[in-house]
Amino acid sequence: MNRKTPKTQQSNSSVAKVNVASCAISVSAGNEIQLFPAGEFRASDGRPKDAPHWLINAELAAAIIADFETRQNKTVIDYEHQTLLTTNNGQPAPAAAWFSKLEWRESGLYAIDVEWTQRATDMIEGGEYKYISPVFTYDKKTGAITSVLNAALTNNPALDGMDAVAANQFLQLDNLEVMNMSLLEQLRWMLNLAVTATEEEVISGLQKAIDQIKAAATSAASAPGFDIVALIKSQADQIANLTVAAANPDPAKFVAVAAMKSIQDELTALKAKELDREINEVVQESLRAGKLLPAQEEWARSLGNKDLAFLRSFVDSAQPIAALVSTQTGGVPPVGGCKLDVNNSKAVATAARKYQLEQESQGVMINTAQAVNHVTQRSVGFGMPDS
Repeated sequence: MNRKTPKTQQSNSSVAKVNVASCAISVSAGNEIQLFPAGEFRASDGRPKDAPHWLINAELAAAIIADFETRQNKTVIDYEHQTLLTTNNGQPAPAAAWFSKLEWRESGLYAIDVEWTQRATDMIEGGEYKYISPVFTYDKKTGAITSVLNAALTNNPALDGMDAVAANQFLQLDNLEVMNMSLLEQLRWMLNLAVTATEEEVISGLQKAIDQIKAAATSAASAPGFDIVALIKSQADQIANLTVAAANPDPAKFVAVAAMKSIQDELTALKAKELDREINEVVQESLRAGKLLPAQEEWARSLGNKDLAFLRSFVDSAQPIAALVSTQTGGVPPVGGCKLDVNNSKAVATAARKYQLEQESQGVMINTAQAVNHVTQRSVGFGMPDS
């Protein structure tokens, strides 16, 4: 993006090359009036004196018409150039007519959409005014007409001092144009736009900036005394203060990361230790009460680590297995008893089935896996032969 440092001064070289003048052509109250004759011409008093003559042709007219069409407001026709004189004499400057369209013809340049006031129409038709006097700029070297500023009804087009007054007004307009160009350059720089950005692009960028300011600082932007410079300074001060605070933290308000991690690790270890204690308590009590088989101990501990509440619920609802809390022989091995050969699958299955039947007779239902686990982990069988 090309950025350009804003200028504080503009050259007035363009003003030095042009001058301002007025001349007169007969007028009627129709909606078309001739502003200039075609070709080279002079005023009846011999002007211009700073150029060989005045000049307008089709090519010059095309440029004037193109410039004229960019104007948003209609151009005034007043009385006796009072629009130019009002600043000095303080008198009002009423309009005699308005126009906004120009057209080139073989005989010269015309205004073709003139809207006369009733007063001006009556004065023209009554013979009170005879001439139309356009105010225009021209090149002092060639006399070529470069623009049309306005026009006036007059009977004395060669008014003393008129050129000086018109030139002063033109200089004011040109200075305004210079100021506008300088303002556009300043805005392009502020919005980081290219130096070639158009007025429309500058306006669009400015509107985006306004919308962002309103969204980011709604309260400040809506306040009666809103000052964008003060807002920018306030935000810059806040950023500076936050930067200083971040670079110089208050030890009293912060805990070192290492210290915080150490505390967290200790809490985690304490929680794990407490959990292990509670799981061990539940599992041991359940084993003693016959609500868990020894083979289920590892599973129960794993479940407790995942969901201790669910383990508590499971063992609370489990029915005690009678064989785990009492024996048919009062703890004395039966006569003729023998140890079970755990490698003999048929003997294991026979013993497990017998154990299941014994439990069923007491109203306790256990599955095959529980029965197998029970008979294989006991050192004394149930008096069952190996075959």
